[in-house]
Amino acid sequence: MTDSYEPTERTVPTRSRDRASYDRALVHAILDESYVCHLGFVRDGAPVVLPTLYGRIGDRLYVHGSTGSRPLRMAGRGTDAPGLPVCLTVTHVDGLVLARSAFHHSINYRSVVVHGTAHQVTDPEELRIALDALVDHVVPGRSRDSRPANAKELAATAVLRLDLDEVSAKLRTGGPNDEPEDLALPHWTGVVPVARTYGTPIPADDLDPAVALPDYLPAG
Repeated sequence: MTDSYEPTERTVPTRSRDRASYDRALVHAILDESYVCHLGFVRDGAPVVLPTLYGRIGDRLYVHGSTGSRPLRMAGRGTDAPGLPVCLTVTHVDGLVLARSAFHHSINYRSVVVHGTAHQVTDPEELRIALDALVDHVVPGRSRDSRPANAKELAATAVLRLDLDEVSAKLRTGGPNDEPEDLALPHWTGVVPVARTYGTPIPADDLDPAVALPDYLPAG
């Protein structure tokens, strides 16, 4: 396994190519910091994009869905199923870039785009591992501190597997790129940082007061 993914025609951007990266560790870090992706595919000749949860194990992503969802039905079941061609994206907004001109306003961001064919997970052991990964991707350690899915719940849950073969990251950092003739304009310019924060956990109304807040949750 190399340190970088191999660029392809679909993963080389047509604009701002200097912002693209194929570094494996960077791609994994961007994916691991989020838990909502947008899954794009074509249905009846029209594009469809769905937000959903995902988890990563090595160079493989697992995408959550129900057995009745469109992408799961289209991917098919079994080893002979053709799978579903998809494009999966994840984006972090790190800052609002305010320039002196409206044209040069931008955002600082980190993103990953994955192209490939998604297949439905049918092996029971892989399905359990994938579901644990989905839970732990959102809250690390939670799968060991909750009841595993029973047979009925497993039958109602489906997971797509997507290998990280054709993938790239893209980033923007730094301040505004104003035109030289605009530098004297009397408008505030700079970067407004954007960060995700977690509030104090709110216990359920029916939680036994004797159940302590788990160590893996922020105390606020």
